[in-house]
Amino acid sequence: MSKNKSFMFGMGLLAGVVGGIVAGVLFAPKSGEESRRELKEAACELYEKHSPAINEAKRQAMENVDLMKYKLERQFRKFNNMVKSKKLLKAKELEEGSSEFDY
Repeated sequence: MSKNKSFMFGMGLLAGVVGGIVAGVLFAPKSGEESRRELKEAACELYEKHSPAINEAKRQAMENVDLMKYKLERQFRKFNNMVKSKKLLKAKELEEGSSEFDY
């Protein structure tokens, strides 16, 4: 669980840094063209500087998605099998009940 917490902390930290840069550039008293250029440069610089961490975060996120998908599919199969077995059991009970009255 601590791996997941550290991953979430890292993602939050990254989102905070990106949000701070965007807010700082957008609220700076500069022209729109200059602000967009600076924002683009900052984003490119941030990506280049942290691309290994971003790629690792993407990889971990995809692993977590795949794991959750696997677990949900497994639980669905278990539930589906349980429902099928209950239906079969009920059908068998009904069959046995009706055969008692067949003469």
